[in-house]
Amino acid sequence: PNVLTVEEVLQILNAVPTDNCIGIRDRAILETLYACGLRISELINLKQRDILKEQEILIVFGKGSKERIVPIGSSALQWINLYQQKCRSSFEKIGSDSKDILFLNKFGKKFSRMGIWKIIRSYALLVGLENKVHPHIFRHSFATHLIEGGADIRIVQEMLGHSDISTTQIYTHITKEYLIEVHKTYHPRA
Repeated sequence: PNVLTVEEVLQILNAVPTDNCIGIRDRAILETLYACGLRISELINLKQRDILKEQEILIVFGKGSKERIVPIGSSALQWINLYQQKCRSSFEKIGSDSKDILFLNKFGKKFSRMGIWKIIRSYALLVGLENKVHPHIFRHSFATHLIEGGADIRIVQEMLGHSDISTTQIYTHITKEYLIEVHKTYHPRA
């Protein structure tokens, strides 16, 4: 699958203007997608109570309503905290049925999958990466970066919520740069 480099992920994250609540919310969304490798459907259904901040984990309900635990990094947690403390209430609308949904759209409701896709595309467009992104780009990049960093594929499988390891194995493709780096590091005559 098509993936972003770590630098490209950072470009997109840093393209979000965080001087207003829409930007803070969007940054929290993008940070969470990348930090946790969530499916869009999992992100839009996250509830505030699903974040166990002290333990730095999310409780995620994936395909088939299967529950799994996913670690969340400190950067994503910081953006979620900022969004919850300063901004989430500004998205709440009277009579909204989304009181516990974590990420709210401008109508005070949970996002549609298309709504999240538009957020991803808009910031990718700002940094000239619009042709490289797709709805699962942060999920694919999350898995690839973990595996390239040496994570056990079974752990990545668990984090992604894959029931079959062969689904996770699509992320074991190796970039040319990584191949060269490993060769130089480990071959005695490189």
